[in-house]
Amino acid sequence: MPSNAHEIAIVHIIDDDESLRLAVDSLLRSVGLQTRTYGAAREFLDAKRDDVPGCLVLDVRLPGISGLDFQEQLSDHGIHMPAVLVTGHGDIPMSVRAMKAGAVDFLPKPFRDQDMLDAVMGAIARDRKRRSSDGEAAEVRNRFATLSPRERQVMMLVTAGKMNKQVAGDLELSEITVKIHRGSAMRKMGARTLADLVRMADALKTANE
Repeated sequence: MPSNAHEIAIVHIIDDDESLRLAVDSLLRSVGLQTRTYGAAREFLDAKRDDVPGCLVLDVRLPGISGLDFQEQLSDHGIHMPAVLVTGHGDIPMSVRAMKAGAVDFLPKPFRDQDMLDAVMGAIARDRKRRSSDGEAAEVRNRFATLSPRERQVMMLVTAGKMNKQVAGDLELSEITVKIHRGSAMRKMGARTLADLVRMADALKTANE
């Protein structure tokens, strides 16, 4: 596997067991992944993080705060990286709690190298997808912000399924004025078709929920 395949993804390994931390670090680096290692959750929070795709490999039992508690608190710190949890004392309730909090995988020690690699690659793929989705949503919001108040009204009514004539009646405008605003909104939003515009309006509604 070429080392440059993962050059913009970083795996953050948090484990107070130095031997395991180094073993996971060595394994991931052997397939070309970049890594950062930490002995405690606080070290990770205090460290400067590059804004690139990645994931956490997190021991369930950490000093100060458990890996499960830490994983559940990540979003409070503005961190949305997926996590692979590792434990030597795993049980079913713990696994369920980890998955509900967004863990990608839950590996009992000792784990097979391939299981760790598969879990990490799956977590990185999930983070790339989330980042891509977040980026697209931000672009839609930025474009929507360039619309005039009237263009926004027309866009939201049209994408709700109303005909130009109905929109004109709702807004007390002429039908030709509605068509002009609709065309302008589509151009500014970068929508080639009404279906594109509907998808964008749905994305805006989802972001505001």
